[in-house]
Amino acid sequence: MTARDVADLGTLACVWAHPDDEAYLCAGIMALAAAAGSRVVCVTATRGEAGDPARSHQEMARIREAELAACLEILGVREHHWLGYVDGTCAQADPGEAAGRIADILAEVRPDTVLTFGPEGLTGHPDHMAVSRWVGAAAALVGNGTRVHHAAHTVEWAAEFKPALDGLNVFAEGLPPRTPTAELSIEIALPPDAVSRKIRALRAQPSQTDGLIGILGEDFLARSWAIECYRPG
Repeated sequence: MTARDVADLGTLACVWAHPDDEAYLCAGIMALAAAAGSRVVCVTATRGEAGDPARSHQEMARIREAELAACLEILGVREHHWLGYVDGTCAQADPGEAAGRIADILAEVRPDTVLTFGPEGLTGHPDHMAVSRWVGAAAALVGNGTRVHHAAHTVEWAAEFKPALDGLNVFAEGLPPRTPTAELSIEIALPPDAVSRKIRALRAQPSQTDGLIGILGEDFLARSWAIECYRPG
């Protein structure tokens, strides 16, 4: 799939756990889809309150809410929903209630394509894993043929980029899963302008991205996130 094919994904609903998940995993797709005139809806389960242990949850919620608004503005995404769960507690939330709330959004939006985490949460984060379960249950409740796709990394990506991330607490042991390219449902190599916009979107969330950029550099970030991949959900 090329950047020109993004419009074929139709109406998009992108459901994530924390602000910045969307910037890493689907910023390019969202920006390209919005530019093509597709409806793009982003859903975020928490405000990322636990994103900095040196700050209170209330302060972090305010910071990350403003950062996500700036990120989505850069990407041209106008529709966003907060689910209002507390960072780090999604696994303890009522799964039926959470799935029902997402199902209500999906029933209204009627997306052709839903992007979210796989069962392992890509990184192993319990919030990511809970969101994956919620979205799967929500899609089953709505039952309108919506295609769910799970964020993925390829064997080649892991070989090239994961070593630099080891030791930075990005992935739990054994993760991310390595998906063979032939098994991907979506693989988009972002054109340079989309990569540039994605980096701007990441830069718009400095409370979470400045540290990583400071360690690895912006060039690494641009190269490692220049392809957005998903496997069938």
